[in-house]
Amino acid sequence: MKAAEGSAPAKPGIVVFWTRRASTCDGCNEELAAGSFILLEDGAAYCAACADLDHLVFLARGNTALTRRATKHSGLSAVVVRWSSTRRRYERQGILVEEEALELAEAESLADADRREAQRQRAAEARDREDVRFVAAFADAVRERYPGCAVDVARTIATHACARYSGRIGRTAAAKALSEEAIDLAVRAHIRHRQTAYDELLMKGWDRQEARAAVRATLDALAASWRIPT
Repeated sequence: MKAAEGSAPAKPGIVVFWTRRASTCDGCNEELAAGSFILLEDGAAYCAACADLDHLVFLARGNTALTRRATKHSGLSAVVVRWSSTRRRYERQGILVEEEALELAEAESLADADRREAQRQRAAEARDREDVRFVAAFADAVRERYPGCAVDVARTIATHACARYSGRIGRTAAAKALSEEAIDLAVRAHIRHRQTAYDELLMKGWDRQEARAAVRATLDALAASWRIPT
């Protein structure tokens, strides 16, 4: 009986076919529904029971680590393939392994997941601590260059400019080096949006460059006043 399309893939070990159509087992003559697992051997097709594989459980592809561990722990295993009519070839769908091996592999993977989650959490906490230090250093740099800027305002400027993933000036290499140019850009951006009518003009439909020109005098004056210690 021909139970699979094309030629069997050249793979080491036991290869089991996941059928797309109904067939008959050459060992027990039982009717096999579409979607059954069969083993081709010497031109004959055998169901999982006749092939002595019915005690194995199916593990779908997708989790490489789990598949590797389950295969390692299983005394008997088989690769499951299925014919792809669109690609005109057999494609791996998963494996058959002993149930105890799969349970052991799942337990190991769960332990690894907990460890990886703990590592991610520690890394995130380290990044958060670094961000806190960076924002504080940036705020201090603002105050050093603009001593007339209030402490809370300097902190607001630093927090906004240095927000992670924001793409703002505070995330640039220049800002991380606390360059004067980066400090100036962050301060002027804060004044433009918080202390002038710039945003209001944009909402009224003004061109961005025209709006900038309209508020430049106010911005320059306030920035200059912040350069004077109070």
